[in-house]
Amino acid sequence: MARKSRQHNRLDQPRVPGRTLRPSVDPETFGRLSERIARFLGTSRFLVYMTVFILLWLVWNTVAPVKERFDPYTFTFLTLLLSLQASYAAPLILLAQNRQDDRDRVNLAQDRDQNGRLLADTEYLTREVASLRVSLGDVVTRDYLRAELRAFLDELDEYDDRVERGERPRERRIDKPRLDKSRADKPRSDKSRTDKSRTDKSRADKPRGDKPRASKPPADADAAQQ
Repeated sequence: MARKSRQHNRLDQPRVPGRTLRPSVDPETFGRLSERIARFLGTSRFLVYMTVFILLWLVWNTVAPVKERFDPYTFTFLTLLLSLQASYAAPLILLAQNRQDDRDRVNLAQDRDQNGRLLADTEYLTREVASLRVSLGDVVTRDYLRAELRAFLDELDEYDDRVERGERPRERRIDKPRLDKSRADKPRSDKSRTDKSRTDKSRADKPRGDKPRASKPPADADAAQQ
């Protein structure tokens, strides 16, 4: 017996519900039933049915013979029925409203999550569009390409005209690639070479200041004078 009691009182296992005298009602089923009743109470059909029922009750208990009247004037039993119906209708309506509030709360949370995801997606797409705009700034556009092709065609026409006139065609200027910063900062030795070549050229172009050498008389003329 002690072992059985220990097995049933273990904390790592769920407690098995025992028999009880309280009625077990499924809250979901009862809630759906209350919503149906509350929904029916709020329709025009219920109002028509209730009006017809009360009129028949009043007419029967007023016009019928005295022995057949089960609820004579003052209609106490009808008042009791209406009070009982109102006392049950109010809690059913409140229960249906609470269930609707729970559903609205869940729907609101889902909508909030969906809006958050949509906002994140929108921000991501905005960043992607901005990056595409930045990258498209370095791409050759149609207008730029047309301008370059037009300039190239003009140069070709000018080249053909110079060839036809027998002139020397002008060489096309080619843009040299830019040098690195380290190469640009490095002192160039070509400058000294060009300066040296210029000085040599100036020396070569400078007229010589040497005196003309005296022409030596020929030896035959000296002999004739003697």
